[in-house]
Amino acid sequence: MQLQHHSSVILVGPMASGKTTLGKLLSKRLNLQFVDSDQDIEKRSGVSVRTIFEVEGEDAFRDRESKAIAMLAGQKGLVVATGGGAVLREQNRMALRQGGLVLYLKPDIETQLRRTTGDRKRPLLQNVDRRQFLTEMNAARDPFYRQVADLVVKVDNRPGKKMIGAILAKMVQKAWVTET
Repeated sequence: MQLQHHSSVILVGPMASGKTTLGKLLSKRLNLQFVDSDQDIEKRSGVSVRTIFEVEGEDAFRDRESKAIAMLAGQKGLVVATGGGAVLREQNRMALRQGGLVLYLKPDIETQLRRTTGDRKRPLLQNVDRRQFLTEMNAARDPFYRQVADLVVKVDNRPGKKMIGAILAKMVQKAWVTET
C-alpha cells in the first residue's frame, strides 16, 4: 500500500488509545518509518518522560513536546505517534494539521482502563481515580483531537492487525492510500 497526497500519517488520541502499537503496524503496511514522539523526546533528552514530569514539570515537558512535534511534522515518510497531550497547544495543532494525514484514535473508557491497569510509566495517572481522570481528560481533549483529525477511528478490543485492516480500508475508500 502506498500513501497518496500526504507526506506522513500522524496518530493522535488519549493515552492507551493504541497510537504506538497501531502506528508500528501501520508503518509496516505503508512501508514508512515509525516514530513515537515521546520516545523521540526521551532519546534527545536522555531521560524518561516520567522523569521530565517529576523534575521539570508538565510545562517543561510540553515545551519539549512542541519542539519534537514541529520537527516531526516537517518530515516526510513517517508514521508518527504523538503523546496524548500533543494537541493542547495551538502551535502543535497547526503543525499536526500541516504535517500530514491525521488519524484520531478514540478508545472507549473500558479499553483505556484495561490498558492502563498497573501502569507506572504514565505520570498523569499516578495517585488519581483513573476512571474519573480519563473520563474528564477525554472530554476536555476530544474537541482538540477532532479539530486536527482527518479521520476519527473508534478503538476497541480487536487485535491490532484487525484494527489496521479497518483503518486501511477507510484510507483506501477515501483515496488516501492505494494498493500496490
